[in-house]
Amino acid sequence: MTTTASTTIADVLDALTGINSGDPFDVARARRSDARDHAQGSFAALFLPVDASDVSLPERAAVALFVARLHEHAAAVEFYGALLRETGGGQGLEPLIVAEAERAAGQGPYGAFKAENADESVEGPVYRVDSIAAAASLGDRLSAALEHAHLLVLHPRDAAREHLGALLDAGWSSTGIVTLSQLVSFLSFQLRVAHGLSAIREAAGESTVTTEGLAELAARVAEAARERVGNASVTAASESLPDAPRVTEPPRFTQDSLGWKPWLEPLPKAEFTERHHEGLVKPERINMPYFRLLARDPEALRERTLTDLDIFFNTDAGLPRAEREFAAAAASRENGCVYCASVHSRAASEQGLPFDTVQRLLDEGVTVRLDPRLDAIVDATVALTQTPPRFGAEEVAALREVGLDELELLDVVQAGSFFNWANRLMLSIGEPTT
Repeated sequence: MTTTASTTIADVLDALTGINSGDPFDVARARRSDARDHAQGSFAALFLPVDASDVSLPERAAVALFVARLHEHAAAVEFYGALLRETGGGQGLEPLIVAEAERAAGQGPYGAFKAENADESVEGPVYRVDSIAAAASLGDRLSAALEHAHLLVLHPRDAAREHLGALLDAGWSSTGIVTLSQLVSFLSFQLRVAHGLSAIREAAGESTVTTEGLAELAARVAEAARERVGNASVTAASESLPDAPRVTEPPRFTQDSLGWKPWLEPLPKAEFTERHHEGLVKPERINMPYFRLLARDPEALRERTLTDLDIFFNTDAGLPRAEREFAAAAASRENGCVYCASVHSRAASEQGLPFDTVQRLLDEGVTVRLDPRLDAIVDATVALTQTPPRFGAEEVAALREVGLDELELLDVVQAGSFFNWANRLMLSIGEPTT
């Protein structure tokens, strides 16, 4: 179910995008109503949680502000900054978070490709809270959380098991790490959708986004969140990293089926409650370690799954499913997620794109030229996948030139943006295996 509190809060994506009732993208989003409802539900699951015992409300807002600033999204910086103030972040924390984000900024994704059929590795700055004053103000938990957020946002290819060990050492629990990773990954989706739709509206001469009303919306979110969880404090956990899983690293980007193994302990089946079963959406997923791990935050898992299903499986007009899957594969290829690229390149072939065409994307990378329509979709997806996103008038014009209407444009933006969410989860909490 969409978190009840979300029904009392204005749609945050609309607020960040400047969409009003009756606008073309209001109509298009209504055609993807489950994606709209459950993107809002995902926001609610993470920022109006039913349980804040592993990640406090101020920690959630502080990380969100840091991520918004790394994406250079002015409206989101205003909104999440106000949310941090309203959730009791403390005097001086907001400007400190912004200053740290400005110091940590870059143009990602950075990192090394592990697949032998990818030679586009790019080195980039590694962020550490290295100021004594900043470390003292942030504390161990929040310092580690910001470093983890920077890794996921700008260095998704470089995520490794030892990074989770650093979070555990700083007092984060396994459940808290799952929530933190979901939050950063969700924001990587939310901010890209907001950016993409705003760019399309601006290219059409529609009104640009303002920050009017965002502080008031943040105040309502904070009030609703406090009503749910009060001012509960988080007790530092004391957990150690499980033994490394045994894997055989896939040597290449491939359309073959791959496995995946977690770096943290999935929730044991014996500990599943009705709430956790509901979070799975599909009961058989209890046998899959990835979903049992994400079920540590069942509301976030459920809303994410239902968002995913509508973006990729709603066939009420819009972009053909094969092209949505191809966009997912393009985002995964750019971010270096071998597992996601395998699943969604294979799906693109199964849905009707020529196998060899799809394989060229995997082998030659996102600069490959295929045909004008696929090239426009890949280029738009890659521009959205940059951090900060560089999707703009040029990409919009190319998509319009190959005939895409508003609903198809929405599908391109949402499919590519969603895999900036999915990739960051797959890369940061486990690894693929053949």
